[in-house]
Amino acid sequence: MFEVVAISFAFFFGLAVRQAGLPPLVGFLAAGFAINVFGPGLGLPQEAGEILHHVAHLGVLMLLFTVGLKLKLAQIVQPQVIGGALLHFTLSVAFFAPGLCWLAGVGWNTALLLAVALAFSSTVLAAKLLEARRELGVFHGRTAIGILILQDIIALVVMALWSGQTPNIWALLVFALPLVRPVLHRLLDAAGHDEILVLMGMMLSLVLGGMGFEAMGLSSEIGALVMGVMLSSHRRAKELAQALWALKEIFLVGFFLQIGMSGLPDAHALIFALALGVMLPLKGMLFFLLLVAFRLRARTAFLAALGLASYSEFGLIVAAVLLPEWLVPLAIAVSASFVVAAPLNRIAHRLFERWEERLQRFQRGRVHPDEQPKSLGDAQALIFGMGRTGTAAYRRLDESGLRVIGLDADNYKAAAHREAGRNVLFADAEDSNFWRGVDLSRIEAAVLAMDDIEAKLIAARMLRRRGFRGPIVAHALHEDHRESIAEAGATHTYLTMQQAGMGLADCTLSALTEQQKVEGGG
Repeated sequence: MFEVVAISFAFFFGLAVRQAGLPPLVGFLAAGFAINVFGPGLGLPQEAGEILHHVAHLGVLMLLFTVGLKLKLAQIVQPQVIGGALLHFTLSVAFFAPGLCWLAGVGWNTALLLAVALAFSSTVLAAKLLEARRELGVFHGRTAIGILILQDIIALVVMALWSGQTPNIWALLVFALPLVRPVLHRLLDAAGHDEILVLMGMMLSLVLGGMGFEAMGLSSEIGALVMGVMLSSHRRAKELAQALWALKEIFLVGFFLQIGMSGLPDAHALIFALALGVMLPLKGMLFFLLLVAFRLRARTAFLAALGLASYSEFGLIVAAVLLPEWLVPLAIAVSASFVVAAPLNRIAHRLFERWEERLQRFQRGRVHPDEQPKSLGDAQALIFGMGRTGTAAYRRLDESGLRVIGLDADNYKAAAHREAGRNVLFADAEDSNFWRGVDLSRIEAAVLAMDDIEAKLIAARMLRRRGFRGPIVAHALHEDHRESIAEAGATHTYLTMQQAGMGLADCTLSALTEQQKVEGGG
């Protein structure tokens, strides 16, 4: 009975908010509250919440595992990541603790713990939104995820200190994990491309990462993340993440339902959540000011800060362990922050364009870690997005004798291409500052090979606005995307799967012709 109610409520509430232009996760939160209200009348068993808690935990572990698959350790040991995370945490606790002590009338110990819980940002929400926009690998996405990981580590330290829980002797095995990496890589090589690949991902995220780290007295969430990082350098890491995608999404529905089902608010909880909602912009503003202080460009700082402007599910974990009486008010505050942050992050690029002139005033210095190119050299062909499709296009155009340059918003991917001898630079096609400064005078043709449809549309429009008159070639997965890209300025668009089918047909006809020649000659 519980699965019938949970799936039905999640589907209809998710569908309803999508029609209103909101992310489905907002509907899943509302569905959780609705189940809390109507569940007893529908005869739901009391253990239903425990079942959902378990499903939600599996979803979080699988999400963190897939984040780890896309994570580079070098992105964490960056000044803006370490400094931004630690300074934001310190300043937030210093701001929240006295205020909560005064407004909520609680003791200093309780106020301090509440301040710590509220200082964190949501890893699940940020990763989900960045993944939906295909920006986990871009500079601002990596910066945000790096800060979130450090926050999660701080949360674990806080819980260990206050609860008195410490890792056991088996935790020393963590230092042997680098020795296990070659074995894991060989297992991934042998896993194939079917259900064994999915089972391997589940084993690493849920069994070795989740249960294994818990057995050592460590966090299962960090364990799942570490297991992903162990495989992040493998050539099939992206394939593994894609194989787990649908399963992870289903489990994460349980996470958002669980937050809504954590309790019904009273007047005190609603006032508390409203006050925290009013302070939410201050959280984002502090992240923005800290990141520009570390000499990031205003756009990068704004997009990362907006992704971090939420309250965290880790705060609920801290509250559940140390402040159970505050769990429901915090759950309402976290839910409200999701409702506010999710729609704003969907229009993050448009918001920056609207406020760009004001935000640029905070930008410091002339050289930034996320600096983008002004000159494309003597290149004739320009390729946006250097994934598998873009790399194949690069090779083909290079073999034809054209001078080619590739651009990618993932600075690590761009660096890897340069090490392989390709002319690839770090640049974000959705960044208006890039378009204002780049010289396109020598470019004769442009290829849009990015995965994100919004990035393709922006690139096509900006190329035309800059006076580019050459051909713009793009691929699309859906017919409506094809029409939108053509309207934005592309001269040649084709459906990826349709083109692949035509290629197979051409190969088949060629094979038949050769076979007929062989039989005719015999």
